[in-house]
Amino acid sequence: MNDNILYQNITAQSELSLQARTIRIINVFRLILSLIFVLFSLYVGQENWGETQDASLFFSLSLAYSLFSFTLLLVAPVRSSALVFFNPVQIIIDIFFIIFIMHAAGGIQSGLGLLLIITIVTASLISNGRLALFYAAIATIGLLLEQSYQIAKWMLPISGYSQPAMLSLSCFATAWLGYSFAKRMTQSEALASARGIDLENLAQVNALITEEMQDGVIVIDQFLNIHHHNSQAMPLLTRKKVDDEETIKLSDSAIEIAHVFTRWMHAENISENLIISINNKELKLRLEPINHDSRLYGAVIFIQDWSQIQSAAQQSKLAALGRLTANIAHEIRNPLSAISHANQLLQEEDFNVQNKRMLQIIADNIQRIDQIIKDVLELNRRDRTNQERLSLNQFILDFYTQFCAVEKIPASHFQIPSFKDNLFIAYDQRHLMQILWNLCKNGWEHSQKQVGSLKLNCAKNGRAGLNLEIIDDGEGVAEENRNKLFEPFYTTKTTGNGLGLYISRELAEANGSRLSYQKLDSGSAFILQLQTIN
Repeated sequence: MNDNILYQNITAQSELSLQARTIRIINVFRLILSLIFVLFSLYVGQENWGETQDASLFFSLSLAYSLFSFTLLLVAPVRSSALVFFNPVQIIIDIFFIIFIMHAAGGIQSGLGLLLIITIVTASLISNGRLALFYAAIATIGLLLEQSYQIAKWMLPISGYSQPAMLSLSCFATAWLGYSFAKRMTQSEALASARGIDLENLAQVNALITEEMQDGVIVIDQFLNIHHHNSQAMPLLTRKKVDDEETIKLSDSAIEIAHVFTRWMHAENISENLIISINNKELKLRLEPINHDSRLYGAVIFIQDWSQIQSAAQQSKLAALGRLTANIAHEIRNPLSAISHANQLLQEEDFNVQNKRMLQIIADNIQRIDQIIKDVLELNRRDRTNQERLSLNQFILDFYTQFCAVEKIPASHFQIPSFKDNLFIAYDQRHLMQILWNLCKNGWEHSQKQVGSLKLNCAKNGRAGLNLEIIDDGEGVAEENRNKLFEPFYTTKTTGNGLGLYISRELAEANGSRLSYQKLDSGSAFILQLQTIN
C-alpha cells in the first residue's frame, strides 16, 4: 500500500516536471514563430502577395500572435492552478491562430498547416497524451472549415479536400504517437526517480551499517580517492575533508595505508590481511576488492585495532587462568592447613634455637602462601560486586582510623582532607576498603615514614567526577617499570607477591572506576577515579 502511494507521488512529480519543461519549450517556440511571421510580413511587403493571399490580415494576425506569445511567456513563471487549467485553452488558441494565418497566406497550399503537427506534438506532452486526440480533432475541424471556405470563395474542385484530409490524418497519427511517447516518458521518469530513491535508501543503510561496525572502514578507488569512511576510521585520517572538496586522497591522510594499498593493488601475491604500525598502534588491514575480477578498480579497507584484539585474547586467557588458579588455591588450602597445624605442634616442643628458627621460617612461609591464596580467591570474586550507596566522608574516616590502628601508623604521618561537602558514591564497600588498604599500605612502605609522608586527597574531576589520590613522598617507580606496575606477580619488594596492585585495578574496574599511577615532582600518586551520585 505504501509502495503504491510512493509510486503515485513519484509519477505525479514526474508529470509536473515533464509538463513544466514542455510549457517552457512551447512558449519560446510560439514567440519565435510569431516574430518570424511578423518579420516575413514586413520583409515581403503588401504589394508582393498573391490574389488568394491577404497581406494585411496576415500581418495583423502575426502581430496579435506575437503579443499573445509574449504575454504567455511573461506569466509562465507564475505558479497558479488557473494557469494549469488555461493550458488547453492556449493550445486551442494556437491551433486557431495557425489556421487563420494559414488562411491569410493562401490556405492549405501555403504549407503552414504543417505547423499544426508540431503544436499537437508539444500539446500531447503538456497534457501527458490525455487531450492529444482532442487537439487533433480541433485541428481537423479547423482545416476542413478553412478548406470549405476556400472552395466556396474561389470555386475550387472538390478534390481540394485531399490535402486537408491527409494533413488531418497526419495530425491524428501524430497525436497518437505523442500520446504513446508521453506515457512512456512519464513511466520512465517515474521508474528512474523510484530507482534513485531506492539507491539513496540503500546508501543510507550501508552508511548506517558501517557506522555501527567496530572496525574502521575506508572505501577508495584506484586513484586513492576516499569515497566513504566511518567514524571508527576518522582517527587515522590526519587531513579532514573541506566543504568545497569533493573527495580527499588517502595519500594525504594516511600515507602508511596508501603504501599498503598501492602494493596490494599491483601485486597479486600480497595477502588481503596485513598488519602495520601507525602512531605506536598495531593495525590489522583487510582489503576487499570492489571488483572481484581485478584489484585495479579500488578496494574496501577494513581496519582492526590489533592491540585491542590481542588484549581481549589476553584477558580471556587471564580469566581462564584465574579460574584454574582459584581451583588450585582452594585445593592447596587443605594440606597447607595440615602443615600449619603440624608446625604449631612442633613449635611447642623444646628444640634448640636453630630448630626453632627453622620452624619460624616454615610458619612465615605458610602465612605468605596463605596470603597468596586469599588474594587469588579474592581476584576470582571480582565480578561479584555488591554496590551500595556509600557516604564517602564517613567511609574515609572509618578507613583512616582502622588503617592507622592495624598498620601502627602515627596519625601525623598519614593525613586526610577535611571534607566540606557530603559526597556519595555507588561502590562495593568491601572492594573499596581492599583497594584503599592495598594502595595506602604500598605507599607507606615506599615512603620516608615522616610527618605527612602519606596523604589521601579528594579532588573533583568535572561535574560528577571525583579523584581519590593516595600520595607518598617515596622515590616512585622507575620509568622503565611503569608499564609493568599493574601486571600480576610483579613486585620490587622481597616479601611481596605482586598481586596487590593488580587486584586493586581489577576490583576498581569491576566497580566501574579506573585506577592509574602518576609520577610527581616529589613522590608519586595512585589515582582512583570515581563517580558521585545524589
